[in-house]
Amino acid sequence: MNRPPPAARHPSLQQALAAELAELESRGLKRRRRLLETPQGARVTVDGREYLAFCSNDYLGLAGHPALIEAAREGAARCGVGAGASHLILGHATAHHALEEALAAFVGLPRALLFSAGYLANIGAVTTLVGRGDAVFADRLNHASLNDAALLSRAELKRYPHLDLEALERLLAATRARRKLVVTDAVFSMDGDVAPVPQLLELCERHDAWLLLDDAHGFGVLGEGGRGVLSCFGAASPRLIYMATLGKAAGAFGAFVAAQSDVVEILLQRARSYIYTTAMPPLLAHVLMKSLELIACEEWRRERLMQLIYVLKQRLMVKRWRLMPSRTAIQPLVIGGNEEAMAASDALARAGLLVPAIRPPTVPQGTARLRISLSAAHEVEDVERLAFALNALQ
Repeated sequence: MNRPPPAARHPSLQQALAAELAELESRGLKRRRRLLETPQGARVTVDGREYLAFCSNDYLGLAGHPALIEAAREGAARCGVGAGASHLILGHATAHHALEEALAAFVGLPRALLFSAGYLANIGAVTTLVGRGDAVFADRLNHASLNDAALLSRAELKRYPHLDLEALERLLAATRARRKLVVTDAVFSMDGDVAPVPQLLELCERHDAWLLLDDAHGFGVLGEGGRGVLSCFGAASPRLIYMATLGKAAGAFGAFVAAQSDVVEILLQRARSYIYTTAMPPLLAHVLMKSLELIACEEWRRERLMQLIYVLKQRLMVKRWRLMPSRTAIQPLVIGGNEEAMAASDALARAGLLVPAIRPPTVPQGTARLRISLSAAHEVEDVERLAFALNALQ
């Protein structure tokens, strides 16, 4: 019997990848990058055309703030550009150290540790604190970085339905794990809702578990002076591990984990995503000190956000689609099908409005949506223009 040659029996890697890309295209899931040609802001130039943008996480409008730009110049003059080494070799500059102390004081925890990105912070914290024989309890709608961190830790991963505290309690009561770590988004990045921090903390106290809060989308926006979800709820406990990113409301780059001193020290000693990577450019630490000052002092930015959320909810006449109940800058408009969500996003772009269509696997199947991100850089008239355009599409 004649057998086909190996190449005919098994597609080459190139053929397999081409087929995978074609499948993504056919399912409306292939993503394409736009080319941003201006600083981040409410009005941007993308691919040669001007748009009103509702697609960034620059919630306070700080990414292009003149004071931060000037701080970057000052920081570069004082510190140079690159850190040149990891924090534990010779990359930990005085600017980094000052920022860590300022961040800890800002969120009301004893100590903070800088990471180069939120993904690295979550990976470092989870994989350091739990391992084989331990268990991680995760909200089903958590950010991918928390899910990946749990898998990399080799702890048993137990996921509970979104915000279902009764299901979480059953899981906590049934486990025999040595260490227990509950991990959750504080503000869910695709739904815009807020985790019930006091109730989560009470469950952790009762079942001898730690609570890691990923406040990437709450830091700078929620709480007194933008101090985040802990301030918003008045939450405090030695069981808390708090992570926030510095590339969203803070307008720059990086992330930090804040907790009790011993927790932070063990991260410094053992978190691989901290130890084995170059420190963030120290000039950014200098920038972020100015950012913290603006976050704390310029309350009008958060007031503007609240006003814009109200205007959107008042002006948007939802018919076939569903605006999710979010009180944050993230306002998701659920459409359902991938193709319809993409068509709506494309129609808005033709009208000069940028609103991204979010599709699986970022969100569950059948819940493709427009993720409307509001910023203090927007005007009321901008949000009204968006609402009227959306009303015309339904």
